Amino acid sequence: MINSPLPPSPPFPRPCHNEIHVADESADIERELQSLEVELRKLEAEYNMFFAGRLPRPPWESRKRVENMVKRIDRLYISNYGHRFKFNTLQSRFSSFADLWDRGLRSREEGRAGPFAQPRPVSIEKTKDTPEKDGVVSVTTFKDPSKEIDKLQELHTSLTEARRKAGQDAIPFQKFADLIKTQVATMKQKGTAEVAFRVAVKDGKVTFTARGLKGSDE
Repeated sequence: MINSPLPPSPPFPRPCHNEIHVADESADIERELQSLEVELRKLEAEYNMFFAGRLPRPPWESRKRVENMVKRIDRLYISNYGHRFKFNTLQSRFSSFADLWDRGLRSREEGRAGPFAQPRPVSIEKTKDTPEKDGVVSVTTFKDPSKEIDKLQELHTSLTEARRKAGQDAIPFQKFADLIKTQVATMKQKGTAEVAFRVAVKDGKVTFTARGLKGSDE
């Protein structure tokens, strides 16, 4: 009697490393996004210093570094929705400010008052002689501030002028633009199609408020 050979034993299952790999990859992307956010804030501060006359030349090296970081992360596969949303926000922010910085440089080269022009100092006596009357100064609506730079500048000018007449300090344009974009993005997540910003004066003080418009007929 001939014994038939035993069938081969099934191979031992290999340990699955997918979860560990995904976790490591997610952590790497999180570190990349944190570094990009930090470098972008530094770049904004350097441009503010340049346009304020505190730096002799634009921060080209820092801008190139941030640009390379954006390109590198953009080539990565980002499966996490939260990470993808954060990157898109940072990428859009960099693109918007890069356009704004270039506008400021062109205005300076052409001798025009650009978005970073410093307001002329006004004496206290003149401010007291021409106070802003109570009421609405201006109302501006936004759907995508990054594509509505002219409206952004006009609103900033209205707010700056109203605050000046009330004896209040001006808000730096970049900080103001960042505030508007953040407010619009937040309200859009709640279903708002358009956001209206109102500059008004009440009891001699300037108020700045935002209201969501869910339809064009509101």
